[in-house]
Amino acid sequence: MYNSKSKKAEEFIDDGEIRRTMDYARDNKENKELILSIMAKAEKMKGLTYEEAALLLECDYEDVNGMIFDLAKRIKKKIYGNRIVMFAPLYLSNYCVNGCTYCPYHFANKNICRKKLSQQEIEKEVIALQDMGHKRLALETGEDPVNCPIEYVLESIKTIYAIKHKNGAIRRVNVNIAATTVENYKKLKDAGIGTYILFQETYNKEVYEKIHPTGPKSNYAYHTEAMDRAMEGGIDDVGMGVLFGLYGYKYDFIGLLMHAKHLEDVFGVGPHTLSVPRIRPADDIDLKDFPDAVTDDVFKKIVAILRIAVPYTGIIVSTRESKKSREEVLELGVSQISGASRTSVGGYAEGEEEEENSAQFDISDNRTLDEVVNWLLKLGHIPSFCTACYREGRTGDRFMAFAKSGDISMSCQPNAIMTLKEYLDDYASEETKKNGEKIILQEMDNLINKDIKDIVAERLAEIDLGKRDFRF
Repeated sequence: MYNSKSKKAEEFIDDGEIRRTMDYARDNKENKELILSIMAKAEKMKGLTYEEAALLLECDYEDVNGMIFDLAKRIKKKIYGNRIVMFAPLYLSNYCVNGCTYCPYHFANKNICRKKLSQQEIEKEVIALQDMGHKRLALETGEDPVNCPIEYVLESIKTIYAIKHKNGAIRRVNVNIAATTVENYKKLKDAGIGTYILFQETYNKEVYEKIHPTGPKSNYAYHTEAMDRAMEGGIDDVGMGVLFGLYGYKYDFIGLLMHAKHLEDVFGVGPHTLSVPRIRPADDIDLKDFPDAVTDDVFKKIVAILRIAVPYTGIIVSTRESKKSREEVLELGVSQISGASRTSVGGYAEGEEEEENSAQFDISDNRTLDEVVNWLLKLGHIPSFCTACYREGRTGDRFMAFAKSGDISMSCQPNAIMTLKEYLDDYASEETKKNGEKIILQEMDNLINKDIKDIVAERLAEIDLGKRDFRF
């Protein structure tokens, strides 16, 4: 029985309710009057139910699909402006006791080079990332209580925050580790993490258990209920996602929004971010084993409708996607992207050889961070290295209130400008610096509040003199 306020996974993610919603969307896909009424509601930028979003996803009317893409662009522009937040993943360990059939880290894979970074090696990785200009990391590990216990993760976070190299500093560490206990989530909160990230992979319990045949991750309920425990542990910024292609995308799309509703109904705040990775080839993984892989056109529509359905939630696209694919979805709703990513343990300091031996998946966008930043600038975006909200206490329901009131632009826009200026002065190539300075001038003109504009102008001058880490 479906109950969005239940703490039981199979009640707040109910298979029968998802299938009923899929039937509803299919049965009404030609009801244009109903579809247009949903679009009228969406124009208010207050979000949609999972049922309404499912109908838009099912819709085949070409003119309505055009309306969907147009509205997604306008919502993105209204709430996030031209800002694109930059981050990089940092893989600490690829030891894993799980048997996930879609991931080369699974314990039975004898081809992959197993490795766990020492604290000294973490320092080398972080310095390499700081030398690129990164300020925000997402820690990644396999699940292994012996080789990668929570104490190791906590020690690694402490190490990362302590490293100051030239003008470099990691100002926010997000953490993507296996589902754990409330007590461990409290420890992560006390360690000063930003967002806790955990992907569901698929919400279909039968398929979930089939692709997770062994290991702790095979427990569907424990995994699905992890976000509840994280919030009970004090982490009010959580990031969710599914790996599109493991099962039918319509099912998982509904499940993702259903999960977001559950968090909103129980804790008063939904996910801080949604990630939309697609299944990718990797060592020991063949895409022919996954017939539900999502096409580019469907992928774009998923991103656009997510932006309409959950307007104030960040959407993340990683380097799993190609330059072309990322460019197409940036304006449709994506607010965060990774740059110059390595999906291997030690890949930043040791380079491509290590990448080949221990990568989690193949990367489609292999450009340097400077190339990605320059590309964004040419597209008219502001690459933002801002981490202010977490450090100013604007998380969870406080962030959502801040975003929904429209006040977000009063802080995020100037913070994006100032952190871009830091990047340009410390790391950018001459071409990137030239394009970046042009964007900064344009965006300064767009700052409406004169007092804020004057403060930003003063701080930009101070950044040129060597001062760093200003924020609103």
